Amino acid sequence: MRTKKGFKLRTICGENIIVTEGIENIDFSHIISMNESSAFLWKNIEGKDFDEAMLTDLLTNEYEVDKATAEEDVKLLVEKWLEAGIIV
Repeated sequence: MRTKKGFKLRTICGENIIVTEGIENIDFSHIISMNESSAFLWKNIEGKDFDEAMLTDLLTNEYEVDKATAEEDVKLLVEKWLEAGIIV
């Protein structure tokens, strides 16, 4: 997987928001907000190839979370990111 070109993480008024850059990504029908851990993951994989195992490793290394919980959280997060169209 890879983050989709033109989507960047920005902090606006203390909130982590994914914004689009470039004419091909103009669609303001919804705003993508990220919590601290999902923003952490995004910063670490932006512009890189990644898989669920890499995201799980990032989570378990950064936060006090067991591998099984991290795997479940990553699976749900990847589904949401795919649904939102910000990764391919």
